[in-house]
Amino acid sequence: MTMKLTVLGCSGGIGGEHLRTTALLVDNDVLIDAGTGVADLSLADMTRIDHVFLTHTHLDHICCLPLMIDSVADFRSTPLTVYGTPAVLDILQKHIFNWLVWPDFARIPSPENAFIRYQPIDLLQPVTIAGRSFTALPVDHTIPAVGYRIDSGAASLVFSGDTGPSDAFWNALNAIDNLRHVIIECAFPDCEAELAVRSKHLCPSMLAEELHKLERASAIHISHLKPGQMELTMAEIDSCLGEFAPKMLRNGQVIEF
Repeated sequence: MTMKLTVLGCSGGIGGEHLRTTALLVDNDVLIDAGTGVADLSLADMTRIDHVFLTHTHLDHICCLPLMIDSVADFRSTPLTVYGTPAVLDILQKHIFNWLVWPDFARIPSPENAFIRYQPIDLLQPVTIAGRSFTALPVDHTIPAVGYRIDSGAASLVFSGDTGPSDAFWNALNAIDNLRHVIIECAFPDCEAELAVRSKHLCPSMLAEELHKLERASAIHISHLKPGQMELTMAEIDSCLGEFAPKMLRNGQVIEF
């Protein structure tokens, strides 16, 4: 089986027609995160999405989830399934779908016939959907967060989500026999290394140290670049990571694996 990942958004912020925050569409029915890139989908395309896997609950990764559910609810006959670790789902329920920020779509129109359902997942335990495997991987961020391995059977793509340095993440990648693609964040240039450390993101010098932990050949794609700093950050990445031939992930890019 071949899977297709379409980048709906991969920026660390907004500020132009090509800058959308994190949302990755797998085939046409699975989302990894639900940032502003989801808003570019048609209503028909959004209605086809049955599953959403969340890395964490920072706004740039979930902001379109409440709006998407509201837009497609009347066109669906089954609930949208939202996957996350128990800690991630707990934050989502307490602080977003709480009637104060947005309606509790897990209870309307009724708890028995709700518009969404929550599916807790565990680290390193695959979830299989129509022959495709999705596995949460450990990362280290300021709030509960995971990355994801997406496995077609023939090949795997890994998305880090947001993370700082994490031996556990790279150990998990080194155990993947069919690893072909790694989407890894690099949120700040080196001049903001202190901010990267405090916010548990990566900058080019830190990313260089992290990538040297990777023991498997893989295409490297850079995500979460901040608007206004993309060129500087990529120039620094090219300078210290040229041996890995990293490429900047772009909206609209399609990766098949």
